[in-house]
Amino acid sequence: MSRREMMFARRRIGLAAVLPALAFGLLASVEALAAQDPPPPPPEAVWEWDPDDPRIGLAPGLHDAGMAIGNLERLISLPKPDPFLTDEAGGRGPTNSDLAFQGDFVFQGSYWGFQVFDASDPAQPELVVAVVCPGGQGDVSVHENLLFMSVQQASARLDCGTEGIQDSVSTTRLRGIRIFDISDARNPRQVKTVQTCRGSHTHTLVTDPSDDSHVYIYVSGTGGVRSSSELPGCSGLPVEEDENTSLFRIEIIEVPMDAPEDAEVVNMPRIFTDSETGDIAGLWVGGDHGEGTQRTRLTNQCHDITVRSDLGLAAGACAGNGILLDISDPENPVRIDQVVDPNFAYWHSATFNNDGTAIVFTDEWGGGGAPRCRGSDPETWGANAIFTIRDRKMELAGYYKLPVPQTEQENCVAHNGSMIPVPGRDIMVQGWYQGGLSIFDFTDPENPFEIAYFDRGPLDAVEMLSGGYWSAYWHNGSIYGAEIARGVDVFQLAASEHLSQAEIDAAMSVMVGDSNVQNQERYDWPASFAVARSYLIQMQRGNGIQTERGERVAALLDAAEGQSGAERSATLDELDVVAAELDGDARRAANAAGPGDARRLALLADAIRDLTASLR
Repeated sequence: MSRREMMFARRRIGLAAVLPALAFGLLASVEALAAQDPPPPPPEAVWEWDPDDPRIGLAPGLHDAGMAIGNLERLISLPKPDPFLTDEAGGRGPTNSDLAFQGDFVFQGSYWGFQVFDASDPAQPELVVAVVCPGGQGDVSVHENLLFMSVQQASARLDCGTEGIQDSVSTTRLRGIRIFDISDARNPRQVKTVQTCRGSHTHTLVTDPSDDSHVYIYVSGTGGVRSSSELPGCSGLPVEEDENTSLFRIEIIEVPMDAPEDAEVVNMPRIFTDSETGDIAGLWVGGDHGEGTQRTRLTNQCHDITVRSDLGLAAGACAGNGILLDISDPENPVRIDQVVDPNFAYWHSATFNNDGTAIVFTDEWGGGGAPRCRGSDPETWGANAIFTIRDRKMELAGYYKLPVPQTEQENCVAHNGSMIPVPGRDIMVQGWYQGGLSIFDFTDPENPFEIAYFDRGPLDAVEMLSGGYWSAYWHNGSIYGAEIARGVDVFQLAASEHLSQAEIDAAMSVMVGDSNVQNQERYDWPASFAVARSYLIQMQRGNGIQTERGERVAALLDAAEGQSGAERSATLDELDVVAAELDGDARRAANAAGPGDARRLALLADAIRDLTASLR
């Protein structure tokens, strides 16, 4: 019997149990029941899942909800600090939003301001300061001694005041970007505000590889356009009525690092323009894609842009389209490709793989405020779409969505995540609001699969309240989850059949300073036994290396790690010989003249040479 047949069988059994009670008059009469409208049937499941998944049926609660965890260790859960526990949202306080990192510091954005934690011990982070500065959204990024913060709400004040603004036009309103000096992380100081016509729903910090004297901020505004009486030049008119409309563009702010008080908007590029007709509204016009498809938003804005400055590329999740930009000139981005997807309602965010050969786009179906991970919701709606990149063109390869249904009481949809630096694999951790966090492997973009998860029950047993993970990001060996209603959770990976301890150790060897997920950097691994073993284990899992060769490499790595002096030197010489043999295996595999995983054979050979060079 299929799972679907089992579910309907259970419903029939339940009905059979009720009928005798009706016959004996223990319930309302048949006539009374007949006069009532029957309850609607439960939605039909449209996909299958493991009915024994521990995430099913978790108890509700704020700080006492049921929890399920797989292949992770939860180190600590930090509640919101007192200044952020206002009467808003029934005492749960304002929404926590995105995260940024700088060495041991974790910056937690919020609709109410931001918090700074010292996570030098990830299992015991300490609150450094809670900066009350309301403005909505509150996404943050950091670079050297500056912090940037998105401000969207019409109630936001230039002076960070909490009293709000009632006037429709005001000289004290801020919608745009705040800039703080964080030279002293315990005493952040606002040094500049930059106004934009639609505010800043999100922003992306963009560095110029050829010039570190300044940075750029790409501002993605999604709110309504403010009055030109408040900010001259703003126009919310459609393009047919005003070619200078504030729609169909992004804003670019240039920030001199030595003089952030001089930051200003330097460009408002029309990145949606039709290259042939010159129409600035040149991409998706809004609407569905045919029968049985999503109704997709008009592309007149970007929700989020992720850049790879090292590659000169950016991926824009822009309402009705996913776009690829050439940002080799950061002040003047140029669109080079665009895609649509009939399964997407709203293109929300983007993540490159480490090689820059694939992009994970997310669909925020329901805007983050609806239950979109139920058994009755299609697997390709409110999910990730994975696109490969070849010759700077994007092609759809596959989809990934949580593999277990959530309830009607849980807002759930694909949201923000980041890459985990496991060498040789594309692994991403991602927040799904009240779907929890999920870690999945998309090395084969056509066949992604989950390798770890964490989930809580809904905030309430009856009412759907906003909560869950806004984002879940990897930073310097730990995973940080920005919980909308509860605070911040910290996790570490645990070894499993999907992920070896060597691969975890290799990931934990990658240490970075500033880390802003939307300004994505390439991961590089220091030479280590863990990196070499990672490639070896990956091939052994998939029969990508000859058995005898794999056993010999493993034995030599084990021997070298435990040796010293002349004995180790002799083993390192043997490893260099094996590396040359692996090169040959890789060439034969690439030419289909021999068995094996050509790519990883070559990576293992290079990792061995790097290791032996570092140990001599």
